[in-house]
Amino acid sequence: MFEPRPASIATKLTRMNMLVSTMALLLACSGFVAYDVSAFRQSIIANVSSQAQVAGSNAVAALTFDDPQIADRTLSAFRVTPHIVSACIYTPDGKPFATYRRDSTAEVPATARTGPHQEEAYSFTSQTVTLMRPIMFDGKIAGYIFIESDLLALIARIKSYFEIAASVLLLSLGLALLLSRVARRSIAVPIANLVNAARIVSRQEDYSTRVTYTATEGELALLIDTFNEMLDQIESRDRKLKAAHDELEIRVDERTAELAAANKELESFSYSVSHDLRAPLRGIDGFSLALEEDYGGKLDDAAKTHLHRVRAAAQRMGVLIDDLLNLSRLSRLEMERESVDLSLMARAVVSELVRTDESRQIEWLIEDGIHASADPRLLRVVLDNLLGNAWKYTSRHPRARIEFGSQQSAGCTVFFVKDDGAGFDPAYSEKLFGAFQRLHGAAEFPGTGVGLATVQRVIRRHGGTIWAESAVEKGATFYFTLGNAKGERNGHSADSADRRQSRRRGADVAGIAKEQYQE
Repeated sequence: MFEPRPASIATKLTRMNMLVSTMALLLACSGFVAYDVSAFRQSIIANVSSQAQVAGSNAVAALTFDDPQIADRTLSAFRVTPHIVSACIYTPDGKPFATYRRDSTAEVPATARTGPHQEEAYSFTSQTVTLMRPIMFDGKIAGYIFIESDLLALIARIKSYFEIAASVLLLSLGLALLLSRVARRSIAVPIANLVNAARIVSRQEDYSTRVTYTATEGELALLIDTFNEMLDQIESRDRKLKAAHDELEIRVDERTAELAAANKELESFSYSVSHDLRAPLRGIDGFSLALEEDYGGKLDDAAKTHLHRVRAAAQRMGVLIDDLLNLSRLSRLEMERESVDLSLMARAVVSELVRTDESRQIEWLIEDGIHASADPRLLRVVLDNLLGNAWKYTSRHPRARIEFGSQQSAGCTVFFVKDDGAGFDPAYSEKLFGAFQRLHGAAEFPGTGVGLATVQRVIRRHGGTIWAESAVEKGATFYFTLGNAKGERNGHSADSADRRQSRRRGADVAGIAKEQYQE
């Protein structure tokens, strides 16, 4: 549907001037006409009253001597006054005594009617004015006189006023239109230029635009100057921001190249360490085994204990190297998100754990129907480590309870693994996700301290965050989120700002989840 285009400021100014001029002229003309009509009516009343007074004075003798003919002649003088419609002289008791009619249609009252205290009374109709007054002689009422006069002169006067007012109004509107066009050049045109410049800046982001004006003073000139100064400041800041952005891109490219080179060197170093360290460790373990098998009978118990410790240390070193290489590989794996059934994956992990020791009494609570968009290979690493830790740290309890589930918090899905095992001191929670950082001794619970560091790296690659809550011998709960698949590209976060935002949101979710569990 076609919508009318909004009127321009020039059109609005013209309309406003025309409206104001019209209203002012109409009010002025109305006031003048009303005043003149009121004054003219008073003049008519005074004229009719004078004529009635003269005619009444001339009719005193006729009323005194009861001579209607003389009264008729007195009233016949009104024939020379065309605006007198009718006239009548009444006796003191109010009966008609002599009558004058301009034509046969004219009428007079059947009896005399006067105002209170026998004063002069008059009244107006749409076309006539009537007057009734007493005729006084020697302080007594000798009779009454009635006169009816038309208002043709007044009507003609009002008509002429309307014609004059219409002419003046048309002339004034034309002059107002001419003045509006002059005002348009000094007001509307600069404002229109200002609007066009603002539209260009808003749509095209062209801050080099400036508003020009001539012969403009006062607030409008100040507004335009201020607008131009604002564009100058924005353009200057835009140039500085662009220069800083270009410089930042160069630095980012340099740092990226340096980081890529460092990662490549680190990768080469990791494989070199793996190759160079594995061979000596295999030699230590192999020769220790050969020494134990070939010369075990010749060694005393202390020597055999030392030999076992050498082999255990070599094997532990090999496990540490494998964990370190696995941790470094996580940063190079390319992520492929898809819909993953976490409930099914958790049950598969539980089945493998149960097969290692079927004698343990554990109550497993795995929530059904948990799905997430994630890389299934990396997410399997997360569940292996978290459920494996829950399995490990409940091993000293005769009966245990391990739970895997999810909840909605702050518009985000939060997954959790909860156990009632050994737990940890929350004062040392900052060390929890550091590589090779352990809160329990190796003799108490085996491990290398790389598992949770691996879990944190996987969660961060998904754009999520992980945190834990625990108390000594009261179990532990690990919460984690998996971010948004739209914020990931080729297995890497879209940018560092997204990662920071994800971590902040994870912290918020952690606080809300903590409050819910405390309740």
